[in-house]
Amino acid sequence: MRPQAATAPGNEPEPVGDGSLKPFPLAAYSLLAFPLAFAGLPIYLHAPDFYAVTLQVSLATLGPILLLLRTVDALQDPFIGSLSDRFHDRRAEILLLGAALLATGFYMLFNPVKSAPLVWFALSVLICTTGFSIVSINFQALGGLWHTPSQERTRITTCREAFGLTGLLIAAAAPSLLADPDDPASALHRLSLIFLPLLAIACGFFVYWMRTVPLKRPRTHRIDKGWRYLMRDRWRRLFFSFVFLNTFAGAIPAVLVIFFIRDRLGAENLTGLFLLLYFFSGALSMPLWARLARHSGKMATWRVSVAAAIVTFFWAAFLGQGDVISYGFVCAFSGLSLGADLALPPAILADHIDADSREHDASRLFAVMTFLSKSSLAVATGCTLPLLGLIGYVPREPLTLETEWMLSFLYAGLPCAMKLVVLSGLLLLEKDLSTNRSAM
Repeated sequence: MRPQAATAPGNEPEPVGDGSLKPFPLAAYSLLAFPLAFAGLPIYLHAPDFYAVTLQVSLATLGPILLLLRTVDALQDPFIGSLSDRFHDRRAEILLLGAALLATGFYMLFNPVKSAPLVWFALSVLICTTGFSIVSINFQALGGLWHTPSQERTRITTCREAFGLTGLLIAAAAPSLLADPDDPASALHRLSLIFLPLLAIACGFFVYWMRTVPLKRPRTHRIDKGWRYLMRDRWRRLFFSFVFLNTFAGAIPAVLVIFFIRDRLGAENLTGLFLLLYFFSGALSMPLWARLARHSGKMATWRVSVAAAIVTFFWAAFLGQGDVISYGFVCAFSGLSLGADLALPPAILADHIDADSREHDASRLFAVMTFLSKSSLAVATGCTLPLLGLIGYVPREPLTLETEWMLSFLYAGLPCAMKLVVLSGLLLLEKDLSTNRSAM
C-alpha cells in the first residue's frame, strides 16, 4: 500500500509556468486524433445509409446486425485494454496493428463486394471498429503515460481533442465536397482513399513521438487480480459513474438533434450549420479550458464547464418553430463546454494513474472510458427513441402539444437535469478524493 496522497488528482490548483512540453512533440502525438475522428463519422453515421441507399440493403435486416456489431464493439474494449496492459512493452506494435485493421476495414466498408453486401458490411465494420478501438485505447493510454508535469496533462488532452474536432469538422464537410452529382456514392469511395495516407502519416509521426519522449513504465510489479479488484477503489467507482452520467447527458441530444432541428425548429436545411457551429465552438474553447485548469485545477474547471453547459443549453427546451437565431446562440455557447468534457476527464484519470502507480493498468482504465462513451450512446438511443414512439412522435409529421413538450424535454430538459446530478456528484467526489483512497 502506498502512502496516501496529500492532494487528490485533478483537485489541485496547478502552477503556471512554461512546463516541459514543446510544440512539435505535442503536435506529433496529437496528430493521430485527426484521422481517428475523420474515420469515426463515416463509420458510425454514413455507412448504414450508404448500404441502405446505394446497395439496397433492407433496414429491417441491417438494423439488428448493426446493433449486434455496436454491442460487440463496446464489449470488446475492456478485453483490448487488458491485452494492451499485459503486453505493455509492445504498445507501439499493438497500436500499429490496430491502425492496419482500421485502414483495411475502412477501405472495405466503402468499396463493397456487391454480390454479398450484408456479409461484407458486417465483416468490414467488425474489422474497422476493432482496429479503431485498439488505436483509440492505446493512443489515450500512451498520452496518459507521457512523463510530464501534472499541469501539462491538460495541454496534452486539449491539443489531442482539438485535432480530433478538426478531423470531425472536415469529415462532416468532405462527403458534400467530394460528391459527384451523377454518382453520390462516389464521395465515400474517395473518402476511403484519402483516409489511408492520412492515417499512415499520422502513425509515422506517432512512432517518432514514442521514440523521442519519455514514457512512464510500471513502478510496481504487476499482479493481475481482474476487473473486480481494479474497480474496488472508491475514487474510481465514483469518477467513472459521473463520467458515464455526464456522457449519457451529452449522448441524448446527440441522438435527438436531427429530430429537434427538423421537427421542433423547422430548420432542417440549417442542420449542418448548427453542428458546425457547435463543434467549432468546442475546438476554439480548448485553450480556455487548458488555461483555467492550470490556474484552478482540473476538477474545479470541470465543475465550471458542467455548470456552463446547464446554463447555456437549458434554453433550448423553450425554443420552437423558427427560433433559429436563438438556437444558433445555444449551439455556440453550449459548444464551449464540449471542449472541457473531451479534455478534462482523461487528464484527471492520467493524474490518478500517476498518483496510484497504476501505469500497468493504464489501458484498462482508459478502456473503461471508451466503453462508457459507446455504451452511453447505445443506452441513449435505446431509451429516448422508443419513448418518443410511445407518445406518438413520428419523424417528419406535425407535432402535437404532447410530442412538442416531450421532444423538448428529452432533448434539453432531461440532459440538463442529469448534468445537475453530475455537478453535485463532482462536489462529493472532490470531498471524497483525498480521504478514501483504497489499498490496491
